[in-house]
Amino acid sequence: MEAFEMITIPAREEKPRKTGLTTLLDRGLGYHAASDLVEQAADYIDLIKLGWGIARLIPQETLKKKIALYRDYQIMVSNGGTILELAYQHGKVKEFFQSAQELGFNSIEVSNGVITIPKKDKQKLITQAQELGFEVFSEIGRKDPREDAKLTLKERIKEAHSDLAAGASKIIIEAREGGKGLGIYDERGGIKKKMLNTLVKAIGMDNIILEAPEKSQQVYLILNLGINVNLGNIRPEDVIPLETLRRGLRGDTLGKL
Repeated sequence: MEAFEMITIPAREEKPRKTGLTTLLDRGLGYHAASDLVEQAADYIDLIKLGWGIARLIPQETLKKKIALYRDYQIMVSNGGTILELAYQHGKVKEFFQSAQELGFNSIEVSNGVITIPKKDKQKLITQAQELGFEVFSEIGRKDPREDAKLTLKERIKEAHSDLAAGASKIIIEAREGGKGLGIYDERGGIKKKMLNTLVKAIGMDNIILEAPEKSQQVYLILNLGINVNLGNIRPEDVIPLETLRRGLRGDTLGKL
């Protein structure tokens, strides 16, 4: 039973959801912090990504314990794309997937944001992961703003369609943890509306996860794309605040949904 049930709010699909996903960036939460988070907010978290290559720095048993905690609360758990890029660079993809299975990961992010991975090789990684039983999320975009700016809309859309055909369930639009100067965001974190609308129309809103670490970005996307927009790179402390935006429980969206 939820508190203050006399207050009517927009309904949300129950987990496991296909739309309205909230994906969290875990930047190194300890087990007790993770436990506190899921005890209060698990209903609003669909996927937790262990950012970048931090999984390489955590003792194996500690990592397995935290992944198991997340999964107990029906939360998918993914690697950060960077660590798979490193595995590809080192020629250790097979070993990486085996370790990911042993640790309890049930989803895989495939990206080419730092290392140059030919498109065909990226799609092969997606297919490999999907065939091993992982749910696969493909990230599109580069982490260096100068490199990202070189990608045309046509190239992004073509890559998205190819990655979906290879077995990805969703396409993540790169914005990093800062949400500035990459993808659909300008240098100040403002939204490039034409680019956003073109991507959504060409790829399909249900197929896209828009990284949106900043409140202003979340507000705009919810008001313009609806409460069931898929949002990524959400900070742990922002999970419930984001849900209040989705449900019209905050001044920014109250009465506007």
